[in-house]
Amino acid sequence: MMRKEFTGRHMTAILVVGFGIVFAVNFTMAALATEGFGGVVVENSYVASQKYNGWLEEAREQDKLGYNAEIARDNDGHLVVSTTDVPNFATASAEIRRPLGTPDARTVKFERSGPDEFRSSDPIPAGRWTVRLTLRNSGKVWAREAHIS
Repeated sequence: MMRKEFTGRHMTAILVVGFGIVFAVNFTMAALATEGFGGVVVENSYVASQKYNGWLEEAREQDKLGYNAEIARDNDGHLVVSTTDVPNFATASAEIRRPLGTPDARTVKFERSGPDEFRSSDPIPAGRWTVRLTLRNSGKVWAREAHIS
C-alpha cells in the first residue's frame, strides 16, 4: 500500500477551509443577530446611570398614587386598559414599540369606554408589542410598561 506524502499544500487547504467555515458561521450569526435588534436601549449609558436614582424616586412617587392598570388586546385589535383606583378624570396615552425585528413605534390614543376602562381609538397591528402606558390626572403622572402579543 502506497501512501501519499502530506505536503504544505494539504496543510494550507485544511487551514483555509477550516477558517473559512469559522468565518462564514460567525458572519452569518452576526447578521442574524443584528437583524433582530431594533436599536439601543439608552443613547448614553453614563447619562442614564446619573439619572437612575431620580427614576427610582419617580417610581416611588407613582406607587404612592395607588393606581393599577391591566392592558390587553380585544378581538378587534384595540388595546383595552382596565384600571383600579384611578380617578374618573384621568387620561390615558401610550407609546408602543416592537420588542424585536424591524423597529416600529407608534403613539396610541385612548377614549374612556367605561368608568374603569379605556379603549384605543384605533386598532394596532397584530404581533408582539411593548406598551408604555401613561395615566395623567391633575398634574400627576403614572406610567408602566407591559408586553402584549
